[in-house]
Amino acid sequence: MLQVKVVTKTLLAEGITGYELAPISDDRLPTFEAGAHIDVHVPGGLVRQYSLYDLPAEQSRYRIGVLRDPQSRGGSVKLADDIHEGDTLAISAPRNHFPLHSGPATSVLFAGGIGITPILCMAQQLAREGRQFEMHYCGRTLSRMAFLDRLNSAQFRDQVHVHADDEPPAQQLNARSAIGAPSAERHLYVCGPTGFMDHILATARELGWDEEHLHREYFSAAPIDHTADAAFEVEIRSSGQVIQVSAEQSAAQALLEAGFDLPLSCEQGVCGTCMTKVLSGVPDHRDLYLTDGEHACNDAFMPCCSRAKTPRLVLDL
Repeated sequence: MLQVKVVTKTLLAEGITGYELAPISDDRLPTFEAGAHIDVHVPGGLVRQYSLYDLPAEQSRYRIGVLRDPQSRGGSVKLADDIHEGDTLAISAPRNHFPLHSGPATSVLFAGGIGITPILCMAQQLAREGRQFEMHYCGRTLSRMAFLDRLNSAQFRDQVHVHADDEPPAQQLNARSAIGAPSAERHLYVCGPTGFMDHILATARELGWDEEHLHREYFSAAPIDHTADAAFEVEIRSSGQVIQVSAEQSAAQALLEAGFDLPLSCEQGVCGTCMTKVLSGVPDHRDLYLTDGEHACNDAFMPCCSRAKTPRLVLDL
């Protein structure tokens, strides 16, 4: 756990607040690559994940952007309303489940709304490394889109296309045209609201893109209907212990209650932190982290949200 101080709190756009975080001690912050996020421990016991949007210059600052969403689980409202300059926060070291491809590929970047935070970081890293990319930034209205001035003055501004729903039709996103034809040298990255991401990914698949070239990061999952949930068992391969998972709890909750130190972060199946190998049984996949192909393999699942189609899952724990 890292202790940081809120050095600056600024309004980035309507409803979006930026936080600049610095270490309380003289220690340098851990380095990170584009696509990384941190856990922020919000007062009240909430833990939320926020992408880092700036490449660190001296390992002395982390910067996050937070959309104040009254319909969220409470973390963004708590940060926006109750955390101010000079306050301290506990955060995790950066983790990256959304990294850039390491080869000499051309990257096509899509950001929807607050999804600009990891995508901006990617654009900066790609530009710094002299790699080819194109960026499409979409939003409902320009007033709610952060970093527009910064993008307009960036050295890579000619590679950035801004699309707002309330702008003339010619400026709105044509997904098929923006995505283009697939090739072995092109990779697509998308982050934003679920509906936006699903549209981009579905269009890319229609155009013939290979799943391995489609990279995504969801911020949240749609509500899951739990009315048909049933109890099941998980068996721990290392000990043979069998743990009952009731219809009213997740496998992660059952494992934690049984004393297992299971890493958890988003608890919605979007970050991959709790991914666990499945040795036997068929999971009922409800996450947004694994691809359709990985779901079909049935050799891993997210115990924070996924359940079982068979009476028992044997886990590699």
